[in-house]
Amino acid sequence: MGSSSGQSSNYDLSFKVLLIGDSGVGKSSLLLSFISTNADNLAPTIGVDFKIKLLKVGGKRLKLTIWDTAGQERFRTLTSSYYRGAQGIILVYDVTRRETFANLSDVWAKEVELYSTNKDCVKMLIGNKVDRESERAVSREEGIALAKELGSYFLECSAKTRENVEKCFEELALKIMEAPSLIEEGSTVVKRNILKQQEFQPASTPSCCL
Repeated sequence: MGSSSGQSSNYDLSFKVLLIGDSGVGKSSLLLSFISTNADNLAPTIGVDFKIKLLKVGGKRLKLTIWDTAGQERFRTLTSSYYRGAQGIILVYDVTRRETFANLSDVWAKEVELYSTNKDCVKMLIGNKVDRESERAVSREEGIALAKELGSYFLECSAKTRENVEKCFEELALKIMEAPSLIEEGSTVVKRNILKQQEFQPASTPSCCL
């Protein structure tokens, strides 16, 4: 491959993934558990943070840019720019706190509806903190039912024990790869071609409109 444009040769597809949900449900812990091995005692995210993870899924080398958003109301001003161009959205709730589950349908799912720019965007509902089974306030069945209602996939996991954490991101990536429109968006080659077409088109369009 020679010395072709450095980084782009390290992956085949690039996807933008969002983590959303109430403050304290463990979005940052999930992300860090996926990226590294230490997810203890994290301070709440302020505003927005993102991490990049390179991984191999379904025979493709993927670059996931995962945006971790603050759940607190006062940081929710950047909303529409978070959602722009996201191919995957992970909606997280805490299985031990019922209100975080209720807010997914009352607040977060509505926001996805409002701001998501990709109609084929893949959604995944995640019930976090299953390591605290004795404090569970939301049953697995309820999670499955809400996922069905929202047209999303469903998994329960634990950022603490890392149970299902990798599976969550890998499954999401696989589902994104099954959607042709999202694959196109994630492919830098296609993006460059589209830009080229746009450059050449304006000159030729006026004549047909005269």
